[in-house]
Amino acid sequence: MSASGTNTKAMEPGDTPTNRRWRPSASQRGIMIAVTIFAVMFAVYGWKQPMGLTANIVNTASNKGALLALVAMAQTLPVLTRGLDLSVGAVFVLTNCLASSIVVGGPVMTAFGIGGVLLVGLICGTVNGVIIVYGRLQPLIVTLAMGAVYFGISLAIRPQPGGSVNFELADFMTRSTLAIPHSTLLLLLVVVGIWIPYRRSTLGRAAYAVGSNEQAAYMSGVPIDRAKVLAYALSGLLAAIGGLLLTAVTYSGAAKMAIANDYTLNSIGAVVIGGTSLFGGMGSAIGSIFGAFVMRTVGDLLIVFDINPVLQPLFVGIVLLAAVCISSLRVFRIKNKLDLYR
Repeated sequence: MSASGTNTKAMEPGDTPTNRRWRPSASQRGIMIAVTIFAVMFAVYGWKQPMGLTANIVNTASNKGALLALVAMAQTLPVLTRGLDLSVGAVFVLTNCLASSIVVGGPVMTAFGIGGVLLVGLICGTVNGVIIVYGRLQPLIVTLAMGAVYFGISLAIRPQPGGSVNFELADFMTRSTLAIPHSTLLLLLVVVGIWIPYRRSTLGRAAYAVGSNEQAAYMSGVPIDRAKVLAYALSGLLAAIGGLLLTAVTYSGAAKMAIANDYTLNSIGAVVIGGTSLFGGMGSAIGSIFGAFVMRTVGDLLIVFDINPVLQPLFVGIVLLAAVCISSLRVFRIKNKLDLYR
């Protein structure tokens, strides 16, 4: 496996640069599988809708899916470094509560409020990364503890659900133009503005190398510490963008542990469904986006098939367990533990 996280295969006998057929890497196969599953599920959802896939239905589905997609993208970056961020849901809720307090007023004040929300998310992620790297602690323990801290701050900001948000901003972020949801455009903007530059940067490639084999990356002079800190910092930033979108969707803020836990758990499922390996070193935030939409479509299908919504956690749990099991099949196929790092 290369440092960029894509599998490279040697040319087989008889292959030449001109006749060798393209074979998708494991990461690319994961994305294609997630896209296919989502397309089938959403087609069934539209078929069962009495009114079909109207612009309003598509826009609503996009808004719900984009919320989880942003948190799933936030989860993807630490997973690439063979870590796991259990605080993404708490940062998501924290920035939602903060946005409902400061993203108000006129255009100038709203702009400063948006900047403040994104800065807080970036700081939260950076704190996670610094403690993990320089404290030499396990990511699970650190992010679990810091998640509790961030949720406590959320309660201090918003003891009771409430608040507001700039109406023009919220309306713009949640409506659609020419049947194209603005929340989908937001995801595209995040991919183009954050994910692709990160993926092509030195530290982005270093994150893949660290996840593939940290010892080999260290011996090769890869900036391991900076790669890990940046991964967690951008994770906090992406979760903050999600928190801002949640405020636009709900027009309020709410410090609810159930929301934080739900998005954290589902983000892991979305990451795995999207083809990102929990062993690190392989995956893509783009796959996580489609994995998130798969997770959200599960709930929509329960509604159109008239299944009790109380059972939604059961079906989501089954999907999550199946996704993790499929990802773990790789372990049973290896003959040498060193193959995990190839």
